[in-house]
Amino acid sequence: SSSRLVTSEEGGVTRVGFVDRNILEEAFIQRIGDEISALVDEAANPKILLNFENVEHLSSAALGTLITVNNKVRQKGGQLRLCSIDKQLYEVFRITKLDKLFQIHDNEPSALGSFK
Repeated sequence: SSSRLVTSEEGGVTRVGFVDRNILEEAFIQRIGDEISALVDEAANPKILLNFENVEHLSSAALGTLITVNNKVRQKGGQLRLCSIDKQLYEVFRITKLDKLFQIHDNEPSALGSFK
């Protein structure tokens, strides 16, 4: 069961990239949710950057998982940023009003610079 995520640390921020272009399968979504939740649980003050540059499709279940992760991060007083979301994918965030819930940045440098 290899990881579906590529993670790295940068200046106190945990950067998370995705292996899969299409995050649609229930089992994958579950695993991704668990992996990100574990990162949040490990950190005293979680600063998580989710980079979507490889991702083309997310299912509504995947969006639900992102909301859960966001809530976890908030409960711990942490910060969550999303970046590099494809135009078509961004439409989904806009339609579902998740562009208001999440702090979304065009690119990684902008997202990294926004952490306090």
